[in-house]
Amino acid sequence: MKRALVTGGAGLIGSHLADLLVREGWTVRVLDNLEPQTHRRGKPDWINKHVEFVEGDLRDRETISAALDKIDIVFHEAAYGGYMPEIAKYVHVNSFGTAQMLEVIREKKLSIQKIIVASSQAVYSEGAGICPNHGLVFPPVRPIEQLRKGDWEVHCPICGAITKSAPTPENAPVGGETVYGLTKVDQEKLVLLWGKQMGIPAVALRYSCTYGPRQSIFNPYTGVIAIFCTRLLNNLPPVLYEDGEQTRDFSFVEDIARANLLAAETDKLDGLAVNVGCGKGTTIREIADRVSDALKIDIEPEARGEFRPGEMRHLTTDATRVRAAGYEPHVDLATGIARYLDWIRSQFSVRDYFSEAATILRNKGIVHQVERARQ
Repeated sequence: MKRALVTGGAGLIGSHLADLLVREGWTVRVLDNLEPQTHRRGKPDWINKHVEFVEGDLRDRETISAALDKIDIVFHEAAYGGYMPEIAKYVHVNSFGTAQMLEVIREKKLSIQKIIVASSQAVYSEGAGICPNHGLVFPPVRPIEQLRKGDWEVHCPICGAITKSAPTPENAPVGGETVYGLTKVDQEKLVLLWGKQMGIPAVALRYSCTYGPRQSIFNPYTGVIAIFCTRLLNNLPPVLYEDGEQTRDFSFVEDIARANLLAAETDKLDGLAVNVGCGKGTTIREIADRVSDALKIDIEPEARGEFRPGEMRHLTTDATRVRAAGYEPHVDLATGIARYLDWIRSQFSVRDYFSEAATILRNKGIVHQVERARQ
């Protein structure tokens, strides 16, 4: 019987992964610090009764040492995420926490057989595009000066022509254009490099936008579907950054959990960074409309002429690598949204936390305003 540690196992992805592993006959230990931003009511009731739950912080050396005891496979899902104003905390939790965990495994000569780390497609700069003159290109992040003018398009880095979005492969440039994205680059590079040095298989899964039941209704900084739901349920309009026509690849959380299990059980992905997504882009405006229609709350979304520097315009997954290993998403967007809404209706006191958070992000310079909107 395989023994797994799921860090961040009370969260959206980690908890569904723990459930899947239990169903598959694994012995599962969950480590989670129950970050108040996400778990305002403490330990959630969805934590599987058949897992060993440890409340503790990944950054505490003794805590992570104890959590790794007698473990075969580590699913490292723990991270501080979203568009939050902290810088040091991102680095401390994501970069330092991961580095220390790897250090502990090496120093204690633990018999870990594989590590799967949760990365993100936030590691890419601006994804891939098709230029009418130069074909497939990988544009750099759009400059703030361009965005301040309300020009949302992605331009060819060679000739400046407007590009058309294309699926982003794993060999696209990575760098991370937000603090979160930067620390995700840290996490995946640390794990993959360490795995090569130690001769221990490691996989970095670059998730697309993940959603589904258990996505926090308290965290106003991450999860666009969750944020739109809480806004509409409080009779407030969804807020669109830019013009709402930016696209994302949405993955249902149970599909992401299955990708983790696949990465643990196959050697086809060992040593690699691997995109996980459905390969279909959906505009953020369409997401707002779908959620509004499903809730039967007809409130038009608002585009206020605001933008977040470093946020990519389009992101569609090139999932060739993970599909070749046997992955196929099972839950389409309409079904997934319906299932999320069924869950959120079962939650009591769904408050709007976005309004206050939006003010904080503006004041801290994480959200900017286009120049023409000031006139």
